[in-house]
Amino acid sequence: MTKFCANGQAVLKLQGQIIAAFGRRYLVELAGGELLACVPRGKKSEAACGDVVEIQRTADRTGDLKTGAQGVIDRIVERKTLLYRSVAFREKLIAANVTQVIIVVAAEPSFDDELLARCLVAAHDQQLSALIVLNKCDLAAQAEAARLQLAPYRTIGYNVLELSARQNVTPLLPYLQGHSSVLVGQSGMGKSTLINALLPNAQAATREISTALDSGKHTTTHARLYHLNADSHLIDCPGVQAFGLHHLTFGDIEEGFAEFAAYRGQCRFNNCRHLHEPGCALRMAAEAGKINARRLQLFQQISQGGTLL
Repeated sequence: MTKFCANGQAVLKLQGQIIAAFGRRYLVELAGGELLACVPRGKKSEAACGDVVEIQRTADRTGDLKTGAQGVIDRIVERKTLLYRSVAFREKLIAANVTQVIIVVAAEPSFDDELLARCLVAAHDQQLSALIVLNKCDLAAQAEAARLQLAPYRTIGYNVLELSARQNVTPLLPYLQGHSSVLVGQSGMGKSTLINALLPNAQAATREISTALDSGKHTTTHARLYHLNADSHLIDCPGVQAFGLHHLTFGDIEEGFAEFAAYRGQCRFNNCRHLHEPGCALRMAAEAGKINARRLQLFQQISQGGTLL
C-alpha cells in the first residue's frame, strides 16, 4: 500500500501482525517473516498481541535513535475478536483475533474457580470456543479434588481436558488445530511448561523477542504469539490473578452462564438480580438441584460489581 506525503514523496505502508507486546513496544511480523520493533503513533497504546496492523518504517532501517523502533504503527486493522479485562477506568488487553480461549488450571496449587468463571464469561462475550485444561494430573489425590471442582463445567457442556504437561501434551494437539488460541491462567498452573512442551524452541524465540524489543528481564511479562503451523497459532500471556469484567453489563454476564438460559425471563420480577428476590427462578432451580449452587454463587459475586483487574 502506497500513500504520498505533502511533499509528494511516496510512503510505503506495510501490513503485519503483532507477535509480541510489551507496554508501548511491539514486535510486528511482516508477510515475508521479517520482524520489526514498532511503537504506536501518539501517546496512547491500543494494540494487542494478535492484532493486524499497518505500519510505516522509520527513516533509518536500523531503528529510530530516540525510541529504537524500526517502525511506527499507523492503524489497527478491524479485529474479529478481542479478549480483555477491565475495571472502571482501566483496560488490560490480552489477545486479538483469537478463536479459542484455553484456561489452564492445575491439580496443585489450587485454582480460583471465580477466575475460571470470569474467563469463560469473557470468552462467551466474544463468541470464542473455550477449553479447560486440568494440568498436573500425575498428582493423583490433588487431581481428584480438582476434578470434582470442575464437574459442574463438564455437566453444562464445557470441554475439560486432563493431562500432565511434564509427561505428555499430545492430548491437547487436536484442540489446537485450525485455531488461534490464547492460553490464560493463574501463575503456577504450568502454562510455561505447557508452552515449552508444545514448542521446544519457545525459549529461544522468547530470547529473540527480548533482544528485538530490548525488554530484558521483563520477557515473562508480555504476551507472545507462536505459529504451530500455517493454520494454528498460540498466544501465551502472563499469569492473571484476577479478571475484571467492568465492560460487561449484568445481562452480558448472565448470558455467560450458559446453564441459566432455560430460566432466563422466568423470575417473578423482570429486574430480578437473583439475590434475595421472591420468585427467583434461578434460586429455585439451584435449591432443586437443577443448576449448581456454587455456579449461582459465582454469578452473584461477579454480577454485583466485583471488578478486580
